[in-house]
Amino acid sequence: MSKTDPALWRDMMAYLRQKHEPICRQWFEELRIADFSGGLMQVQTSTPVQQNYLQKQCLHPFTEAAQDVTGQLIAVRFVNGPVAPNVRIPPPSAHTTHDQPHPLGQAHSHPPIRKPVRSVQLHADGESWNPGADQMVLSPDYSFENFITGPNNQLAYAASVAVSNQPGTAYNPLFIHGGVGLGKTHLLQAICQQILNRDPDTRILYVSCDSFMNHFIQCVQSGQMSEFRNRYRHVDMLVIDDIHFLGAGERERSQEEFFHTFNELYQSNRQIVLSSDAPPSEIPRLEERLVSRFQWGLVAQVAKPSFETRVAILRAKAQIRGMVVPDEVIDHIARAMDTNARELEGAITNLQGHASLGRAIDRGLAVELFGEAGGGPRGNHVSLQHIIDVVTTSYNVRLADLQSRRRHKSVTEPRQVCMWLARKNTRFSLEEIGGHFGGRDHTTVMHSTKTVDQRREQDPEYARMIARLDEQVLRTANTAGA
Repeated sequence: MSKTDPALWRDMMAYLRQKHEPICRQWFEELRIADFSGGLMQVQTSTPVQQNYLQKQCLHPFTEAAQDVTGQLIAVRFVNGPVAPNVRIPPPSAHTTHDQPHPLGQAHSHPPIRKPVRSVQLHADGESWNPGADQMVLSPDYSFENFITGPNNQLAYAASVAVSNQPGTAYNPLFIHGGVGLGKTHLLQAICQQILNRDPDTRILYVSCDSFMNHFIQCVQSGQMSEFRNRYRHVDMLVIDDIHFLGAGERERSQEEFFHTFNELYQSNRQIVLSSDAPPSEIPRLEERLVSRFQWGLVAQVAKPSFETRVAILRAKAQIRGMVVPDEVIDHIARAMDTNARELEGAITNLQGHASLGRAIDRGLAVELFGEAGGGPRGNHVSLQHIIDVVTTSYNVRLADLQSRRRHKSVTEPRQVCMWLARKNTRFSLEEIGGHFGGRDHTTVMHSTKTVDQRREQDPEYARMIARLDEQVLRTANTAGA
């Protein structure tokens, strides 16, 4: 077999489409086998972002495909740049799929945006501290090319492009706000990708606000605040998603630390990009001095997409997954769902899940899944009780468990599934859904739906299970309404 036999790659892609369809993307066609020797298959990627994403999110499926197609116990590595042929490595072990990715930027490079970064500090035990240990993984799907613009997001999009071209000088800080699933995270990731594709050595720190606060608490408790400050203040660009969590609960010390971090980055002309579900002035319990600083640059809102924009979003999401969805189905979903881009993407994922069960993607399926056009996505006859009945039976748990404060996986997983199904199939607000499940706030519901969406993307069996539960909810509601 040739080291880079095209037939081998075609067979691997066919295996992935059959066994791991939710992870497959159109840009996989850009990949190729650069070298196959010494028990190691090196897959060439087009960008560092692709490499990091595949290594973090898709290593196990690709390794499984390679081993099935070749019949050999081999390992897969994703590379961007020169390959190292004839390297013999041990077979993949249980921890192979959990290796940490490289940071978004390289740790020992000369930053292209601003002043040189000081060297990484060391722990007391002498081990280097990884400044990218818990960064959010960039998805190649979330590029500017894949972002659909419309009247609802033109300012936020234009500002994001400007920041990616002139970080630290165009708009600093850039503060993007809007409801759930309207494209804030997409724009944040697109900015990071545009900069990294131009210069991979740029040191970007991209984390959720929750990670920032958890890391702060850990460093306070362990007496490692110098490491915390080295991480957040010595980068070329700081990007934080869901900064509104900074105002949740008793966060005075976290806000104090972020205030000083913001000041140091801003004064050295390093870019700050933030997203929130509300404008700075409406974030509860956020200190006035932070509100003022968040408004120093540009505050841009993203709103619900128009019908034409929803059609374009659905077509783009289907194309990314390599799906052929008839125009009448696209049109029907766009009329039935007037919410946000995330739920539109969820609709495409839902279609894909049902198609994997042998269903034809046609208008009949669209009506079954999303209701009549103009009537909303099944919100007029699916109740929370229908969802609870299906989920508690499937997971063998009680409603009292779902409403309790228990955080064991046997309870948190069905609770998250309930919230996801409720968000998708009813018109209850985030607060109303959270209140029904033990008085939880809207941020818990947001986290739960995001967790389910991410797992559906990565786990085909889980995606099929969610699709089956979704069908059961529909049948239960239809039976009750008959």
